[in-house]
Formats: sequence, C-alpha cells, structure tokens
Amino acid sequence: MKYVKVTDREMIGNRVFDAHRELVWKAWTDPGIITKWWGPNGFATTTESMDLKPDGVWKFTMHGPDGRDYKNKIVYVEVTKPTRLIYRHAGDEGTEPVKFHVTVTFDEEGDKTRLMMRMVFETAAELQEVQREYGAIEGLE
Repeated sequence: MKYVKVTDREMIGNRVFDAHRELVWKAWTDPGIITKWWGPNGFATTTESMDLKPDGVWKFTMHGPDGRDYKNKIVYVEVTKPTRLIYRHAGDEGTEPVKFHVTVTFDEEGDKTRLMMRMVFETAAELQEVQREYGAIEGLE
C-alpha cells in the first residue's frame, strides 16, 4: 500500500492502482489470481476453497519463506461487487489464532481504482502481535 496508518487497534492501507475497478475486484476475488499476490514478500499462498458470498468461507494456507505453513480462514460478511468486501479472519481451531475484522473498498478514480483496507483487531495487543509475529505492516504494504 502506498499509505499505511496504524492506531492502537487498527491498520489502514490506502493505494491507487492503475487499473479499472473490475480488474482490481477480480484480483481480490478470483482464487486463481489472489494466490499470486496475497501475503508479504517471500510468501506463497494456496487456496483450498473460496465461496464468495455472505457467510461464505475462504480457506487458504500461506507458506512462509522459512517453510512454515500458516492456515487461515476468512468468513465473508458482505460482498458488494465491485465496491466493497467485508470479512472477518476467524482464528478458528486449526488456523492461525488471530481474529480481526476487515473492510475493503474499491473506489473509481477515472481509469484508476483507490483501494482502502481497514483491519480492526479486538485488542491493541493482538495488533502488536500480528505486526511482530506475522509482518502485518509489510504484508499490507
């Protein structure tokens, strides 16, 4: 992201992409595309399943450069094509234990798209842990 703001319980990233909104939306919602870029540098992502609808689940594993696998589960709360995704990182048994809520907006700016991603954590300590343990700021950038 070109701009990242961190407060006590939230991280906000904001970036303008030189692409139409439909293409940026597709990069976030097509399992064949999102796995090519999701995560910090050096990580790879494998999607097990993605059901893009309210209460639908995206199960994926991030493979760290150190060989460690990080299983994740996202539950979609709102899917409003092509303007907004709201989801929660579940932190269920068998997945990374982190829980947070995310809102992603896709706003047209001529032929470009402004993407804003807001991650809200239950506590400041949880946000600090994902920054330290998972490289969350680098991942957002």
